Amino acid sequence: MSLNKSLTNKHHIQDLRYNVPVVGLGTQTFYLVHSSALISIVCSFVSVVVTLVLSFRSKSARTFFKSWTKCERFVVYLAVCDGFFNLIHFMDHFHMALAEDHVHPIELCEYYGFIMFMFISAQMLLVSLIAINAFALIKFGKKIDLGKYDWKLLSLTFGFPFVECLGITIAHEMGPTGVSCGVAGEISLLFLSTIPVLTVLTLNSSLYSLTWYKIRAETKKLAATIGNKDDRKALQSARTMSLFVFVFIIQWWAAAVYGTWKQFNDNVPLGIIVPAVTFSNIGGILNGIVFLIMRRNRQRQIIPKTTVITVKSRKT
Repeated sequence: MSLNKSLTNKHHIQDLRYNVPVVGLGTQTFYLVHSSALISIVCSFVSVVVTLVLSFRSKSARTFFKSWTKCERFVVYLAVCDGFFNLIHFMDHFHMALAEDHVHPIELCEYYGFIMFMFISAQMLLVSLIAINAFALIKFGKKIDLGKYDWKLLSLTFGFPFVECLGITIAHEMGPTGVSCGVAGEISLLFLSTIPVLTVLTLNSSLYSLTWYKIRAETKKLAATIGNKDDRKALQSARTMSLFVFVFIIQWWAAAVYGTWKQFNDNVPLGIIVPAVTFSNIGGILNGIVFLIMRRNRQRQIIPKTTVITVKSRKT
C-alpha cells in the first residue's frame, strides 16, 4: 500500500511539469507553430545530409585531421550538431502535432529535451570558439591549438553540454515548455537558456564586428601592396570563420527575443513564436550556405587563369 502511495506521489510530482499550457492548443496557432517548425526542420535536415555527402565526396575521411582545413572540419561538426538536433526536434514537434498535447510520458520528453539542448549548447560553444579563433587569427596572427585530432575542441564542445544536460535532467528541470520539450521552469529557462543565448549572441556579434572591421582594413592594405601568400590565406580563413558566426546570429536572434519576452510576459505574441521556432531550426540550411561559399572559393583557387599568347607571324 505504501509502495503504491509512493509511486502515486512521484507521478504527481513529475506531472507538475505539465502545468504549462500547450501554446495555441485548440486554435490555428497550434498548427501554424508546429507546421512551421516541421517544414523548416525537414529542409534543414536535407541540407545537412547534402552538406555531409558533398564534404566526404570531395575529400577522403581518412585524411580528415590531416588535409582538411579547420573551416572544412567546422562544417562537419556543425552539420552533426544540426543533424541530431533536427532529427530529435522533428520527433518532438511531430509527437505534439499528432497528439495535440505535450509529449508523454515525461521520460520521453526529458530524452527529447536532453538531446536537443545538448547539441544546441555544443553548437553555441563551437561557434563561440570559431569567433574567438577568427578574431585571434586576424588581429594577432595566431592560430588556436585545437589539439591532436581536435580533442581539445571536441572535449569542450560536447563534453561540457553533456554534463550540463545530465545535471538538468537529474534535477527534473527538463520537460515540456508549451512549444516543445526543453529546459522547463522560469528560473531554469532564464539561467540555463535565455542568459547563455544572449551572452553568446552578444559575444559573437562583438567579435564578428571587430573581425570584419579588421578584415576590411587588411584587405585594403593587401590591395595596395603585393602581400604574401600566408597573409592572404589567413585573411580568407578569418573571413570564412566569420561567416559561421554571422549565420549563427541569424539562426538564434529570434530565440533570444522569445526567451527575453517570456521572462516578462508568459503570453508571447505569435509574431515572435513563429520566427523563433522557424529560425532556430534552419541551422543546417545556413551551414550549407557557408559550405557552398567555401566550395565556390576553393574551385576559384583551383581553376588556373588562362593566359592568351599571341604569336606574331613574320614575313619571309
